[in-house]
Amino acid sequence: MSPFPERAGPEPDAAGRSGSLAAVAAPEARETPASAEDRPARAPGAFAADRVRSRPALILGAGGGVAKALARGLTGEGRDLVLAGRDAAGLARDAADLSLRFGVGVRVAAWEARRLGSAGALWDSLTPAPDLVICCVGAPEPPAAHAGDPGALREAFETNLLGPVQAAAEICERLADLRARTGGAATYVGFGSVAGVRGRAVNWPYGAAKAGLDAALSGLRQRHARGGPLVVTVRPGRVATRLTEGLGGPPV
Repeated sequence: MSPFPERAGPEPDAAGRSGSLAAVAAPEARETPASAEDRPARAPGAFAADRVRSRPALILGAGGGVAKALARGLTGEGRDLVLAGRDAAGLARDAADLSLRFGVGVRVAAWEARRLGSAGALWDSLTPAPDLVICCVGAPEPPAAHAGDPGALREAFETNLLGPVQAAAEICERLADLRARTGGAATYVGFGSVAGVRGRAVNWPYGAAKAGLDAALSGLRQRHARGGPLVVTVRPGRVATRLTEGLGGPPV
């Protein structure tokens, strides 16, 4: 089940496909100007295909395994994307593959979570502005952080807490303004972790950072509860990514 809120759409067509996804999945079935006259009236609040695809989704920290899976799912639904992360060359390869597979527009932006203020500037540079932003930033702490090394702890908290929190605060303000101007939906999704629920000896700095991120997203959700973006916290369990490579415990 998708973690993202569902939008109202038109009634399914004769083949059982629902509106906008039908047009994306079967380009040969798209209406010509001559047949558009016979098109049934849309229900109030329904989203036409061009409106669904008019704004891209922005994925921050797009180089990780979870982000790559989300990118495939979104482009498979016909959504244009902006992939932002440190490895611009790797993301460019991903973008080319997704564009070829799904026939959508996929752009790449170099972005570093620890460079504070850069997320808002990135969002400002995009036209059209994204109405869905997903932050998948997360990295294991350096081993020296476990013993309290100041530099290692700073790196762990800047990557997993300070950068994502500052990005969420900046972008949620912009999404609130976008929603006020356009009347459309806007969503911010932040990835927490079950590691933030209970500290463990093997990754307590990472867990502490994710606990702080959970609290920040909860506060932003309350701040924007009336008329702002929907702020969603996703707290997955163990998944097979680079973050869990080499760790013991149950299968992923």
